[in-house]
Amino acid sequence: MRRRDLPLYLAGTSLALTRLPVAAAAVEGRDYTRLAQPVRVAVAGKVEVVEFFGYWCPHCSALEPDLEAWVSKLPADVNFRRIPVAFRAADDLLQKLYFALESLGWLNALHRKVFSAIHVQRQSFNNEADVVAFAKAQGVDSAKLVDALKSFGTATKARQAKQLAETYRIDSVPSLYVQGRYTTSVAAAGSQQQMLLVLDELIAKVRKAG
Repeated sequence: MRRRDLPLYLAGTSLALTRLPVAAAAVEGRDYTRLAQPVRVAVAGKVEVVEFFGYWCPHCSALEPDLEAWVSKLPADVNFRRIPVAFRAADDLLQKLYFALESLGWLNALHRKVFSAIHVQRQSFNNEADVVAFAKAQGVDSAKLVDALKSFGTATKARQAKQLAETYRIDSVPSLYVQGRYTTSVAAAGSQQQMLLVLDELIAKVRKAG
């Protein structure tokens, strides 16, 4: 979802993604784009894949099951990272929620449940009370979650995430980047499954280049 699409999302409008036939091989300029200015990766010696996403984004929610299955099969030489994006001040709470869950070790259990709470159950996340309600519904310690949400560590990670989104010039989500050199998305590749194939090709491309 792009910044300019947010008013449509807030009005309840869902944007359909065009599904294109699966290509035999990824084509630069169509299925993926090469960054004009490469970005330094977080872990040397590994191929980095970064997903920029937002819990508020319906397309990110739709992608998550397929992406999660793909991530679970990645080899040891691939480092996958998720970076939550906040395009508006109203997105800040959900950005911090991701890092709070991460700090508590609750991401594996609750990451997809946040998506479900927002896009299936239509739960709001506008304030601390909404976070407490979510925690109680999931049977986790709401006080711990609120403390993590307000922590210095979470604030630091949220600030770093915003800086990284600016470095990558993120204007839509979900967007995926490989080794700070290439980017692709569902819209560019034509479908979720095709995008994952493109990611596989880009990972192989980086390995080959050394």
